[in-house]
Amino acid sequence: MERNIDRKRVVIIGAGPGGYVAAVRAAHLGAAVTLIEKKAIGGTCLNVGCIPTKVLLHSADLLSALKTEAKRIGVLVDNPRLDWTALMKRKAMTVSRLVAGTLELVKSNGVEYVEGIAVITGKDASRRVFTVAVGERTFEADALIIATGSEPDVPDTPGFDLGGVITSDEALSLDAPPPSIAISGGGVIGMEFAAAFASFGARVTVIVTSPEVLRSVDPEAAVILRKTLEKKGVTFLTGSTITGVTRGENGLQISIETTSGSKQIEAEKLLVAKGRRPYTKGLGIEALGVNMARGRVVTDAHMETNVPGVYAIGDCVNSYMLAHVASREGEVAAEHIMGHNSTMDYTTTPGCIYTSPEIASVGMTEREAESKGHKISVGKFPLSTNGKSMITGDNAGMMKVIADGDTKKILGVVMVGGPATDMIAEAALALHFGATPEDLVQTIHAHPTVSEAVSEAAENVFGLSPHTPKKN
Repeated sequence: MERNIDRKRVVIIGAGPGGYVAAVRAAHLGAAVTLIEKKAIGGTCLNVGCIPTKVLLHSADLLSALKTEAKRIGVLVDNPRLDWTALMKRKAMTVSRLVAGTLELVKSNGVEYVEGIAVITGKDASRRVFTVAVGERTFEADALIIATGSEPDVPDTPGFDLGGVITSDEALSLDAPPPSIAISGGGVIGMEFAAAFASFGARVTVIVTSPEVLRSVDPEAAVILRKTLEKKGVTFLTGSTITGVTRGENGLQISIETTSGSKQIEAEKLLVAKGRRPYTKGLGIEALGVNMARGRVVTDAHMETNVPGVYAIGDCVNSYMLAHVASREGEVAAEHIMGHNSTMDYTTTPGCIYTSPEIASVGMTEREAESKGHKISVGKFPLSTNGKSMITGDNAGMMKVIADGDTKKILGVVMVGGPATDMIAEAALALHFGATPEDLVQTIHAHPTVSEAVSEAAENVFGLSPHTPKKN
């Protein structure tokens, strides 16, 4: 048995953005921390998610700009093309540097890092400690944080076990970009890969069961992105379901049931991007009596389960499945373990899509606000009249501010275009402090910037934007 009896001992299972942040925070507060990871530190986000995907998207955006925009803005580039091998090396280097930096981060804070598969082996009620086994080693803990993340959710559809049917994990490490790819799923993962592979020259077909893509996103924002991708050659089959996959002469033969009948398409690859599911199998939490709901660990606002001393954070807990949410949950759990009355507030959780145009939002959509009984006032401002957006050519988007008609407080903000995923922090801060559109208006925004369009949208909640033509 290994235990430091002088300090509260915290064992964290899973070293993704939630787990390693929780480990550092607990160490800052004086805990003796052991962080256990079965694969690589950084979890899905750093190794096969957020980071490598954005490496691909950055190269895709630059390549697309060189092909379609450079000549228009007076830059002549001869025959821009993709060097896939160099891109894969850059992706690997970026991930490697971040993995090494994260490992150094946790170790520099005195966290014990252990690689291996963790199994919760029991709880000693008399001594109020939990035991966790990693191979032949056993650790005792006064508190546990479960941060085991998620895995790709692959439906049990005939043919989904064939070679060429891939998940987002494999899509990041292909030998070459495929000449054609079908994508099953119209969520964030599907849209980001559709944007990337279309820019790389692939023939992309997106198959979505719902009537539209990005169901959880503001409908106007979703339409703008879909139209942009269609201009890049992406085909959308909405209201459609894949019924089976077989091997064809030129790749995969994909059978689809659409609203107008059955059809078949061919593609070299089929990316299954239907989402992710919590990963908790083999962990041993059931033996502790931890409450579960549809595969997710149930927690309270402190991220503690029904079993005192057992906490859970990240993808295995909620449907947000966002790295920044997991990190904040990790901080809350660590602080509560160490005696602080920290609680989790999801009000200011930003959602980001790193396509071109970028989409970012925080708070409620119009539909959500109305469904909760709010009488809303909405202000919008198109980037087609924003100076900085006209300069860059990224002017298909818009800014939207949704406010409560009675309290005047901001309920939600939607941004499409420009550096939306960076700018959304302003809106999140506004929601945190209960700001009104007038507060945004009175905050001077630099010119020329895309961010000043946020102020213009806030002014249009009252119909007062000086750069919006009056309707006759």
